[in-house]
Amino acid sequence: MSTIKSVHAREILSSGSAPSLEVKVVLESGAEGRASVPYGASAGIHEAFVLLDNDRKRFLGKGMLTAVKNINNIIGKKLIGMNAFNQRSIDETMIKLDGTANKKKLGANAILGVSLAVARAAANENKQSLYEYIRQTFELPINTYRLPNPMMVVIEGGKHADKSTDFQEYMISPIGNKSLKENVRAGIEVYLHLKKLLKEKGYSVNVGSEGAFAPNGLESNESPLNLLAEAIKKAGYTPGKDVAISLDPAASEVFQGNKYQLKKEDKELSSEELIDYFMKWLNKYPIITLEDALHEDDWENWPKLMEKAGNKIAIIGDDLTVTNPERLQKAIDMKAINSILIKLNQIGTLSETVDCCMLARKNGFMTVVSHRGGGETNDTSMIDLAVAVNSGFVKVGPSRGERVCKYNRLMEIEEELGDKARVAGKEFRKIE
Repeated sequence: MSTIKSVHAREILSSGSAPSLEVKVVLESGAEGRASVPYGASAGIHEAFVLLDNDRKRFLGKGMLTAVKNINNIIGKKLIGMNAFNQRSIDETMIKLDGTANKKKLGANAILGVSLAVARAAANENKQSLYEYIRQTFELPINTYRLPNPMMVVIEGGKHADKSTDFQEYMISPIGNKSLKENVRAGIEVYLHLKKLLKEKGYSVNVGSEGAFAPNGLESNESPLNLLAEAIKKAGYTPGKDVAISLDPAASEVFQGNKYQLKKEDKELSSEELIDYFMKWLNKYPIITLEDALHEDDWENWPKLMEKAGNKIAIIGDDLTVTNPERLQKAIDMKAINSILIKLNQIGTLSETVDCCMLARKNGFMTVVSHRGGGETNDTSMIDLAVAVNSGFVKVGPSRGERVCKYNRLMEIEEELGDKARVAGKEFRKIE
């Protein structure tokens, strides 16, 4: 009774006020699963293809009716009658049906929606949580449950906020508590103290696309670091011990003419100069992770950054690796990073995402499962994935419903697992 009976997709709205899609899969048993997919406003050029309608008369060309049609008329018909518990076979069937390297024909957004909905339907039939089902169906070699720390985006810049900073995300990472719930609380308290601090200093406290503050008029790209350190102290925590700082400069977005253009400071830096620029910050502030510090194809210089900072902090690849096992393997071979950001829609199926996580784990790399900054939905599959693979962090904004639902799901899992789980805490880079 676990065969697929029907697959149906529809166009929905995402947090960015642009469309996304939702898929419902129903099994012969009556069990069903629903999933929706996000998209990224700042997306790496090597990500799997998001299929849009490009009809300027609808949603400025960002409609997803073509992807919906591909699900209802092509993918669904192919999968009806297949065993829902054979996730890998279902994902491989969709990949072959598409037949392109980046899922351009059917759309990675279409394929991912179906992949996740099938997994949810199978988990529901098994009366399992999705994280349990992922571990079981992929036979993951993990015996413990170690819950990821929160990595909260609290100041936005770059493509995510106008007139803020050149760099995209400044984050707080609570690591000091033995419970996930307490780490979430610490992060939110720092976020609220940051709001008070920004108001006192005359900055705007409007939030950007990720639920973070997007203040105009900051003096430099370094200014947010001082604000975060002060907010951590005002909340009653010790910077670096209880709550640390994480950075995602999204350097590809400021790379022009083989130089990194920091317009905020009227600087034009080479790769080596940008590395030295960040090293000064690492020596001055309690920074524990640095993501996308160089351009997504600046392979020559990523190892130089690793050589200088890789033994001190987590050097995270995102646009560099795009949740793609082939690009991750290249990064491993070149010693370019020691951690990887995981986004389900960067590769387009649950199977490929899990494979990427396991390749990272095999090589001692920490995984960080992330939301998308452009258009998120209320789907919480990313949290169950993070729990299933023992990620060190989940990267999610601290406000807006489509963000906080992820933390609510994570805290629910903590209650569900009870004594069976502990939080990653300060040992977030340790592989268990």
